[in-house]
Amino acid sequence: MQIGLVSPLYEAVPPRLYGGTERVVAYLADALVDLGHDVTLFSAADAATKARLVPVRDQSIRLDPDPLKSDIAAHLVQLHEVRLAARKFDVIHFHFDLLHFPLFADMAHRTLTTLHGRLDLKDLPGAYRKWPGYPLVSISDSQREPLSFANWLGTVHHGLPKDLCRFSPRAEGGYLAFLGRISPEKRPDRAIALALTTGIPLKIAAKVDAVDRTYFRERIEPLMRNPLIEFIGEIGEQEKSEFLGNAIALLFPIDWPEPFGLTMIEAMACGTPVVAWNKGSVPEIIEDGVTGRIVASEAEAVDAVESVAGLDRQQIRAEFERRFSSTIMAGNYLRLYRRLAEKNETAELDGVS
Repeated sequence: MQIGLVSPLYEAVPPRLYGGTERVVAYLADALVDLGHDVTLFSAADAATKARLVPVRDQSIRLDPDPLKSDIAAHLVQLHEVRLAARKFDVIHFHFDLLHFPLFADMAHRTLTTLHGRLDLKDLPGAYRKWPGYPLVSISDSQREPLSFANWLGTVHHGLPKDLCRFSPRAEGGYLAFLGRISPEKRPDRAIALALTTGIPLKIAAKVDAVDRTYFRERIEPLMRNPLIEFIGEIGEQEKSEFLGNAIALLFPIDWPEPFGLTMIEAMACGTPVVAWNKGSVPEIIEDGVTGRIVASEAEAVDAVESVAGLDRQQIRAEFERRFSSTIMAGNYLRLYRRLAEKNETAELDGVS
């Protein structure tokens, strides 16, 4: 198939450090190419990809040191380039919510849009009712709930290359891990409280966005003064295998409807169990008692931390390969691409454009 992938421009594809959506786009592009498809990626010029690259900006926005820049202008230029090339593709797969909706309404039936963010926002229902013709993909079934009326074509869970994270048969480090981003909804305070209650060291490898710096300084930094807590900061892909693989468990103490949560499957790829709060996508990703434990309170989390060391790390890795490899993800998207193509072919034969 001829496939156009359109990535956000905020991070490199894949990101150098923290980043979710652009990482998934990178892995999807490479997996589709490996499966024999002709893939064109529209992104910033600093992408590393097996696909044919159409650079629409000199570098990703986050890595650009120039303080005077416009993300809206950059994305509009990108959409113009996609529009110019649109007719060559069997499907154009967008990965940034709805910015493209007004510009591609006449060919919405030839597009697929994966929604990567939270959908319980005030203005979204009106927008998705305004443009109902776009086929949508959720990254978990739970993500759909605020927009259950929307034009959902399917759910595709994220995937990682099998060789990205190194399997660790044993937790050599003797610590708990928190990986991702420092923010109120991610609840690093819960992770710290759990470490202090169990007496097990906690290592925090996390990004602090500008919007969360006050929260970090006032609410989290004071909790890190205990010697059990170590703040590492933001880490890159090359450091994750050691960080996650040596951990007793990854703590995923979220307090919001997380649409997916890449760190959970990164831990699984390393063979590391996950202790996760029962929110958002968690019950779809973690199999309780197999790949981790799903909890609803700190007391349950304490019990879970004591029990996860007995889980079979080889089985955790096997579950990752069975459900969450990038090849599995690409295959699931290809099924949706083909459904779209078949539907459009039928419509053309019936004289419907």
